[in-house]
Amino acid sequence: MTKKSDNKSEVVKETLPKRKSKKEEAIKDLGEIGEAVVAAKNLPAADETEKKASEKKVPKLDKLGRSYATGRRKNAVARVWIKPGSGKVTVNGKEQSEYFSRQTHLLILNQPFLIADRVGRFDVYATVTGGGLSGQAGAVRHGIARALENFDPALRPPLKKAGMITRDPRIVERKKVGKHKARRTKQWAKR
Repeated sequence: MTKKSDNKSEVVKETLPKRKSKKEEAIKDLGEIGEAVVAAKNLPAADETEKKASEKKVPKLDKLGRSYATGRRKNAVARVWIKPGSGKVTVNGKEQSEYFSRQTHLLILNQPFLIADRVGRFDVYATVTGGGLSGQAGAVRHGIARALENFDPALRPPLKKAGMITRDPRIVERKKVGKHKARRTKQWAKR
């Protein structure tokens, strides 16, 4: 009797095919999809890199040989034009030392030229509106950096690394209801 039962179990084991679990099937399907996606991505990617290598950035200059850019900082907006010259900087029709009396503002203004090793090679004409003097100095600096990039695209990496091209997103926080300023609460006395 034991032989018959053993034969039946052997027959049953041999006739049933091995079933794959749902997880194994899903993993196999995902693997096939992943391979197809990778193969599809590799083909256009090679074409894109060839296009980028062939397309070199061209300087953006107007008819007068000037490069233009807009700079922003806090609430100040600066429109900046640069052209090759002797290093004269004019802000709102005044010399830079007349308009910005603080030395720190003048240092901020000239940072892009120091980073790009172009001190005294460009004349700058800028008009600035909004904000205070500190924000205006930052806006002119941002505009000069972007205008230098437009004049010579090869200057982008050092300016970008120094953080000159990125607009500083920090602005004044709004005043809230029931508070003196944005966060300053009313004075509270325990007794």
